[in-house]
Amino acid sequence: MHKLNIHNLTGEAKLNRFHGLVLLWCFLILVLDGYDLAVVGAALPSIMKEMGVNAAKAGFMASSALFGMMFGAIFFGTLADKFGRPKMMAICVAIFSIFTAAAGMTIDPVSFSLARFIAGLGIGGVLPIATAQVAEFAPVSIRARLVAVMLAGYAVGGMLVAVLGKQLIETYGWQSVFYAAGLPVLLIPFILKTMPESMPFLIRKNRDADLRNIVRKLVPSYPLHEQAQFMVPVSDKADDTPIAHLFREGRGFSTVMIWAAFFFGLFMLYALSSWLTKLMALAGYSLGSALNFVLVYNIGAIVGAFAGAWLGDKLNIKYALVAFYALGAVSLTAMGYTKSTELLFVMVFIVGASTLGTQLIAYGYAAEFYPMAIRSTGVGFASGVGRTGAIVAPILIGGLVALKLPLEQNFMAIGLAGLLGMIAVILINHGLCASAPHKNAATEAVLGHSEKV
Repeated sequence: MHKLNIHNLTGEAKLNRFHGLVLLWCFLILVLDGYDLAVVGAALPSIMKEMGVNAAKAGFMASSALFGMMFGAIFFGTLADKFGRPKMMAICVAIFSIFTAAAGMTIDPVSFSLARFIAGLGIGGVLPIATAQVAEFAPVSIRARLVAVMLAGYAVGGMLVAVLGKQLIETYGWQSVFYAAGLPVLLIPFILKTMPESMPFLIRKNRDADLRNIVRKLVPSYPLHEQAQFMVPVSDKADDTPIAHLFREGRGFSTVMIWAAFFFGLFMLYALSSWLTKLMALAGYSLGSALNFVLVYNIGAIVGAFAGAWLGDKLNIKYALVAFYALGAVSLTAMGYTKSTELLFVMVFIVGASTLGTQLIAYGYAAEFYPMAIRSTGVGFASGVGRTGAIVAPILIGGLVALKLPLEQNFMAIGLAGLLGMIAVILINHGLCASAPHKNAATEAVLGHSEKV
């Protein structure tokens, strides 16, 4: 009987329309996800004025979605490995679309915050599922780059808010940008119909016909025998306890280190997204100049994400991630001591590349580290636990700013997170990575120890 190892089949496949469909769907969903996350920032001044809230209450209203994202990433990421990715992805799209639109119907801060918290469950839940989906089907030679392209959807969603938000709010009121977020529910039937299911999940459910259909699209030239038996390595075997598998086969310590790396990466990212404008103002720059720094920071972030993903594909994604965390720590510290405006723009560009860029590479690394069967769970827990860094960062840096410490010390505090993140990644046992080179090279050896589910 012909044995077909789907782990090696997907990794060695050539890029084709099937990959394009998966990437397009996941990219589009993250564009919508990014819109829903960024929409509050555009509408917040109008919301504050209409609801009569101060800055402190407005900050809580804006951050309520972050709490939802933390729980959503863990909850839906785990359910996706247990009950199927397209189904959970559709549920997440329904949640963030419906409840973001519902936030536009609220008239007080409490109901608005509640709607945003629930929307955050869907916003946070989509990311690990989409990351796992693209990583599973992507050819191993370009996997990190395809994950980076998909994750860039977040930035596109934020840009969409910037382009549409001002005009919609001025013409139709702040509620209009929230109502527009409800339109993606129309996509749900198409997601369920065209998004492929995870192959270890299909093997566990004995859905042989669906598996054959995916293989024909994934590798059209593959001579698929009628008696072909689909196999997965033992580490890729799906079951009903995906959370427990995060700590099995020696992965426990590395799993905790991945969580730590996500915590410090998101700490850097959200510390800067919340306080960069204010810190530059404290350095003596006008609001206009400070916003120019923010623009350069985001350009650097996009460049850094793709550069890091390219390095991860060409070299070793762990080494690329260590280098980016180190670069973030050094460049952030240097920012506080840079006096030349021209040189400061260069440093801000590098900081952007080594903060958002670092985090996008971290998502790619987490997706590669865990086997297919628990990939959504692994990325979901890393994203959810790491999200606490995003929640803590604005508060902690705000406290440091309130102490009126020298500017250098504020940047050093953010840079320290980069150093700690670098140490966490170094401590990850890369030999356990599901896509480690020695595993991919031993196709027949792996197949000999495979299990039929």
